Amino acid sequence: MSVTLGPASHSKERKYRRFDLQFPVSLVCPAGEVVQKIEGISENVSLGGLLVKTREELPLRTKVALIMELSGRNSQRPIRLSTEGEVVRVNRNEEKTGYAIAVKCTKLISEFRNQLRNAGTTSHSTAVR
Repeated sequence: MSVTLGPASHSKERKYRRFDLQFPVSLVCPAGEVVQKIEGISENVSLGGLLVKTREELPLRTKVALIMELSGRNSQRPIRLSTEGEVVRVNRNEEKTGYAIAVKCTKLISEFRNQLRNAGTTSHSTAVR
């Protein structure tokens, strides 16, 4: 059983369909005078946000820059997506070895459609914004 660290009430109705996709994710946020970077793996992704499994915790309402690297069997190189978001829920996993962090994107991932089309013709290090 997970322990909810954020608000217990969240709607079971989803605005966007969720997809079970596991890709590397970096959450970058200010931590005083330094920038904190937390690495994780997406558990599920929607147009409005995603759930990330991490070893580290982030406080609720933390503003983050989010970078996700997509790759597949048929892709020659990964595609990097970046956006901004806010931590809306944090759950401790059952083993107490990590966290599930829900991030609501402040820009819909679907807004990157044109950049995704162009990503096939540019360097894989190009971040999509």
